[in-house]
Amino acid sequence: MPAVAVLVFAVLSIHGFGSAQEPLQHKAQAPIMIKVDPPNWWAAMPKPMLLVRGEHLEGAQFHVSDKALLIQKTHISKNGHWAELWLNASPAKPETISVVARNAAGNATFPFTFAVRRKTRDGFAGFSSKDVMYLIMTDRFADGDLTNDAGVDRTKPRGWHGGDLRGITQHLDYLQKLGVTTVWITPVYQNHEDQSYHGYGATDMYAVDEHYGSLADLKTLAASLHQRGMKLVLDTVPNHVGPAHPWANDPPEPDWFHGTRQHHHVAQGDFAPLTDPHAPWSAQRDITEGWFADILPDLNQENPDVAQYLTQNAVWWIEEAGLDGLRIDTFPYVGRAFWHGYDAQLHALYPRLTMVGEVHTPDATINSAFAAGVTRNGVDTGLDTPFDYPSYFTLCDVLLHDAPMSKLADLWRLDALYPHPERLVSFLGNHDTPRFISEAGSTPAKTKLAFTIVLTMRGMPQIYTGDEIAMTGGDDPDNRHDFPGGFPDSTQPNAFNAATRTVAQNEMHDWVQGLLTLRRAHTALQTGEEQILKADTNVLVYVRGNQLQQGCAAKDSGERVVVTVNKADQPQTLTIPEAMTALEGCSVKEPLWGTNAAFKVKDDAVSITIPANASAIASFD
Repeated sequence: MPAVAVLVFAVLSIHGFGSAQEPLQHKAQAPIMIKVDPPNWWAAMPKPMLLVRGEHLEGAQFHVSDKALLIQKTHISKNGHWAELWLNASPAKPETISVVARNAAGNATFPFTFAVRRKTRDGFAGFSSKDVMYLIMTDRFADGDLTNDAGVDRTKPRGWHGGDLRGITQHLDYLQKLGVTTVWITPVYQNHEDQSYHGYGATDMYAVDEHYGSLADLKTLAASLHQRGMKLVLDTVPNHVGPAHPWANDPPEPDWFHGTRQHHHVAQGDFAPLTDPHAPWSAQRDITEGWFADILPDLNQENPDVAQYLTQNAVWWIEEAGLDGLRIDTFPYVGRAFWHGYDAQLHALYPRLTMVGEVHTPDATINSAFAAGVTRNGVDTGLDTPFDYPSYFTLCDVLLHDAPMSKLADLWRLDALYPHPERLVSFLGNHDTPRFISEAGSTPAKTKLAFTIVLTMRGMPQIYTGDEIAMTGGDDPDNRHDFPGGFPDSTQPNAFNAATRTVAQNEMHDWVQGLLTLRRAHTALQTGEEQILKADTNVLVYVRGNQLQQGCAAKDSGERVVVTVNKADQPQTLTIPEAMTALEGCSVKEPLWGTNAAFKVKDDAVSITIPANASAIASFD
């Protein structure tokens, strides 16, 4: 916001303006424009809708200085605080125009720039199963700029801790050496609330919160990643805003939200009714129209003006920073029709951009319903992929809760429900789950087995900050501790440096780094098909590679990588017939992972010996 506009707004606020109250009914006053969303746009892009925030806008006439551009439609709130201006086009070439508001008492002018579009080499690359994603909660990773630490108190579990965008940029060496190719950061929206360090309670969807740094810092992070051949994924939240957002008490339109602060429904997280053709609307309403946690104002995407605002907002962040992908928060809580238009418009502008959505459910029949290409429960959302929550919950069941390993095989059978199961993003944990290593029944050995599966199974793996160094933690906020060594006043050893990590930290780090090195060296683990050779109570064996319905004699069949995981407390010896499997006619090329394990081929069968609580990987051809 320009400094003059901030001063004007402050003066207005002192005198009781800027709220939802009706303007004083006395002498007409000249219009004032305080802010325009988006703050800028680009030449030769789709036509924008400008949302003007101000005072005394009721009755004003609007126009723009470029006579080739017209305002096709105008909508002004009754209290004169908001004006929506729909332009007929974006100019063919970059320029700065003036937006003018005029009434009988005077006029106001606001500059608006149409810039040159970013070149595709500066981003928009998308991500795929070839990549490894690393989730960072910006406030909890590293403090790279002490000047933006106002209000920071690291003793408060739900307070601001000082992590920022510069802190991430300063530790890209660590991430790249670990084997990460894609960085997902939580939202960077302005969150002017004491406990909104996480970024999910926006108070301005077009500003970087001062605690995280600046828009320039975000661009620097993106550029630094791209220079390394890495990618940036930004968390975005079209479902809701924070309770302190100016809209919460003063919406631009009466139906800008589903309900009001005083009268609304509470969001419910059972998504089954959305996928049930027999469910009444009464069972579905509170999923897509409820206020999350009973406090986050739920945006009404059925309103075309809201839909336009949110779609433009995504475009703005993608174009400004050169993003490679979006992580979309609370995906099922928004109606499918909105997602269909939103994803279609973003893919039209950025064909390689990848979007992954949060669908927090253990049920693959529900999870798959939100993937692109699925229309069995309504229109196609267009979402490239949801996260693989069903595999996460099943991993917990089989490794921590005594479920048989065959339960994973039973789940992966449901991959047939996804048009693109290879796009699924698998994980061991995130900022909304307890740390796997801290779950009841978990051990470092079981965590290693879980990492072996996540980093070698089909799809793209995602690692949550600190899991690679065995960070502990229970439910939120205990699962969101600061990364050791990322903060100047930390009393913990610096975990960014191998020399100062603890023995336990180095042991887990080296395990994860080793698996990622293996994954990078073998394309079968990145893009190969998956075939399950054995799944019983304690053992899971699967093979990755191409043309797996044929054996090694098939033309261009390439390498097969066999992964074996044994969760039993005793060694296991397995014999798996090769006939009519991906290993028919194959021989052992070399062991790749694991100690005291053996792979042999004899009499048209594969013999595998694997120690207790261990994993082993071998290459076949």
